[in-house]
Amino acid sequence: ALAIGVEFSASKLRRIGRATVVINLVQVAVTLVLVTGVLVLLGMEFPFALLLGAVATATAPAASVAVAQAMRARGKFIDYIHSVIALGDAGTLLIFGLILSFIGKLLGATTDGSADLLFALREVAISLLLGLVGGFVLHKLTRKKKGQNEILILTLGVIFLCTATAIIFHLSPLLSNMTMGCVLINLSARNHRLFRILEPLTPPLYALFFVIAGTELNLEVFIRRDLALMGGAYILVRGVGKYYGAWLGCAVGKIPNPIRANLGWCMLPQAGVALGLVLLIQTSPVMQRLSESQVAVINDMVNIVLMSVFVNELIGPPLLKMAILKGNQPDPEDEEEAEEEEAFV
Repeated sequence: ALAIGVEFSASKLRRIGRATVVINLVQVAVTLVLVTGVLVLLGMEFPFALLLGAVATATAPAASVAVAQAMRARGKFIDYIHSVIALGDAGTLLIFGLILSFIGKLLGATTDGSADLLFALREVAISLLLGLVGGFVLHKLTRKKKGQNEILILTLGVIFLCTATAIIFHLSPLLSNMTMGCVLINLSARNHRLFRILEPLTPPLYALFFVIAGTELNLEVFIRRDLALMGGAYILVRGVGKYYGAWLGCAVGKIPNPIRANLGWCMLPQAGVALGLVLLIQTSPVMQRLSESQVAVINDMVNIVLMSVFVNELIGPPLLKMAILKGNQPDPEDEEEAEEEEAFV
């Protein structure tokens, strides 16, 4: 999340900010509608299908960061990937919060929808404020430091404090750390060095995350015919929605063809955000007032998303690599920016 926040630098947003918003609006809307519609046609209750449709809009930032770093790729296409994913996940959290706040009434559970909506909006606002404070504090602490080990300790310390605070107060660690990365990179281009120092730590963290995610997968999802059908449809339709939604968004935003043809392939990975949202459904107070049959549907939803994570994290990175090779065309502005960054570092 911290690394994704770097993509919101003012210079990049001036070039691709409007296009990023357009792409996100289109691909999120297309994915939400397609996934919800197909699941309803397959027999899932509309409220549950709508929730899964909202979860389907999430894209894992970790995979794109890991592949781009491994390939040492930079350029306008990489900027679009990271910016679209980062803004898309922020939008996913907002959409999910809105849907969850009203879903109780659709399911027949008594809940105050307006209160839940205000709570969701307050959570997002405070998460952004926490990241803003964290970024400013980390910038002040490391501004005059030169030793890499000292900078590493301070950076990890602030990340842990920001994340722990978010967890304790039931905020979003994802939004908080994304905001912190955004603040750091806009306060000073010199802060690029913080992210370079953190780079060697990321591969084992990514690997550990996927190991832990794998322990949650119930193999029953591959045995039960109805669940396998729902899971397969979710994965397939989500992929179609993500690819063609991104393609259509690029067409509306008048994005050049190499980016338009390949950006959708980078939207497939799904992991932390989706897992967090579907587990949040399980623990939501609204869901505690449902019948046993409805609770069983929620458990099936968890396994459908885990199945999607399992499949998309296998096929996602190779497709990301292919898309980067085909879509990342050199840009003189990016080369100039890279030279400035190297000079600061």
